[in-house]
Amino acid sequence: MTYRFEAGRIYRMPTHFGPAPGPRQKPDGIGGDSKDSPRRLSLAASFLTDAARLEGHLPEGFSLSGEPVVTVECHYLTGIEWLAGRGYAMIHVHWPVTFKGARDAATGRLLAVVWENLADPIITGRDEIGHPKLYAEIAEPRLWEGAQVCTAGWMGFRFLDLTVSALRDASGPGPTPASDGTLMVKYIPRTGAWGEAEIHQVTLTPLADPHVTIDRRQIGDATVRFHRAAWSDLPTMAHVVNALADLPVIEPRGGSVVHSHGGKSFLDQRVLA
Repeated sequence: MTYRFEAGRIYRMPTHFGPAPGPRQKPDGIGGDSKDSPRRLSLAASFLTDAARLEGHLPEGFSLSGEPVVTVECHYLTGIEWLAGRGYAMIHVHWPVTFKGARDAATGRLLAVVWENLADPIITGRDEIGHPKLYAEIAEPRLWEGAQVCTAGWMGFRFLDLTVSALRDASGPGPTPASDGTLMVKYIPRTGAWGEAEIHQVTLTPLADPHVTIDRRQIGDATVRFHRAAWSDLPTMAHVVNALADLPVIEPRGGSVVHSHGGKSFLDQRVLA
């Protein structure tokens, strides 16, 4: 007898073995505390760049909101309950935007690209919530002479260096600009009709995350550099790294190091139109 898809259950390929466990669907009997998991160390560095150059990477319906400030974040997660206590690292690149569609409007940050060093969150994040995820080798966080250092590469080619130095404790959770959340573009090509889209959506992660607790926040000076790559260095993503490397750093805007715990499962993700 053939199988049928169960209503309300999340599936991923291969679908033949039933609903798929993951960050938004744990097996029966497996609990978790979103107020405690995961533990996170986050490094961030921002810089002012050229607005015209940045606008060239905005999808239709988007415009810059405020100054053209690019932020690069390195997140190191441990004790992740949906991975049975394991962890992984990720890098986010974003800048402030406004989206105006036929029905919806939102202001927040455009998540332009995410790199992660584990396949499981890449697959679940791309398929289920539309995060623009790629794979990278992300080194363990390194604290040296009072500075936190993040590096990332792919098969021997290092494409990112990020350092936050002159660290000093900051009071409070930091500035919270008016924002609806994080915007991104979910795109899946149509098989056989090359050049056409099966799915082309704008998705939004609402800003609210009541389960996150900030344990410590430091601010400091920050530098971030993307290294230009030849096609042979990064055959499937040189165009991404080089586009970021070509953004001029007009003015550094500082950085931060944040220790926190807890987080949501992104079940509040929604599609804008």
